Amino acid sequence: MQVIQNRRRFLAGMSAIGAVGLAGGHNSSAENALLDTTTVRFTHTPATCNAPLYLAEELLRADGFTGLTYVDVDAGVNTPMKMANGEADFGFEFASAFVIAIDAGAPVKVLGGLHAGCYELFAHEGITSVLGLKGKRIGVGQNLKSDPYLFVSAMATHVGLDPRRDIDWVISAEAQPMQLFIDGKVDAFLGFGTECQELRARKIGHSIVSGVLDPPWSQYFCCMLASSTKYVEDYPVATKRVLRAIFRAADLCTSHPERAARLMVDRGYAAHYEYALQALREIRYSAWREFDPEDSIRFFSLRLHENRMIESSPRKIIANGTDWRFVDELKRELKT
Repeated sequence: MQVIQNRRRFLAGMSAIGAVGLAGGHNSSAENALLDTTTVRFTHTPATCNAPLYLAEELLRADGFTGLTYVDVDAGVNTPMKMANGEADFGFEFASAFVIAIDAGAPVKVLGGLHAGCYELFAHEGITSVLGLKGKRIGVGQNLKSDPYLFVSAMATHVGLDPRRDIDWVISAEAQPMQLFIDGKVDAFLGFGTECQELRARKIGHSIVSGVLDPPWSQYFCCMLASSTKYVEDYPVATKRVLRAIFRAADLCTSHPERAARLMVDRGYAAHYEYALQALREIRYSAWREFDPEDSIRFFSLRLHENRMIESSPRKIIANGTDWRFVDELKRELKT
């Protein structure tokens, strides 16, 4: 019954903010025949920053998609691997994780950036910068392939540290990095979305890098959108429609963060409305219009190449694993 009620609240919320208007006000039934497929499978990572994926559901259905599936994934580079293995068609992930996958030969295409600023690097007292992480313990999840490991490694390399030699990486299958940080078992960790709001509310630690405020990180996408190469090649019309719905949902997060936060709580993707609202207000969803996604892939490819985590040059990563045709068209078509 609770699921049904949540579903009804979600649909009511979408109606209230004008789902049809966001979908472009076109006659979707007249365009159904133009779709080269009506099915799409997304990787499922229920983080607040991924709100556009879930808010796009009704837009996709209004556009003619009848088969929407969400595929659960584990932490780290498993998202691009799910697409490479043919288990999912689209996924959101840190740019660094896609770079690692492309370097390994995974058949995925990064299609655009989703947002900037969903993370903060938190540290305990006495640590005031990334340089201060030398010799410190950093919690990174269950393995050294996780998003936090790749991202903090890039930060360390950027300031001249050797992430393999200079940092004590702490992995744990029993406890999340945030809990290890709260318990004082690690000195720093990379917080995401509502984790950052909760730590600030509880006055635990402090932020030494903000993805919203601190360059160069604030100048690049953190999370990007990619698809399997096969889906892009086989279904270019559907690919563009999927991106269009997600980018319109990103615009919704910017223009109606209160309603977007409520929908995320109602669907169970966020536990606290106030934390979700603050996160959605801070995350730069407008970046999809403002940033050049190729700059972000190049930046992270350089960092990962410098610390010897990938062999491919940034030029090769971009040539083999990106396709900007759709986002370039949508930037022109969805001008505000």
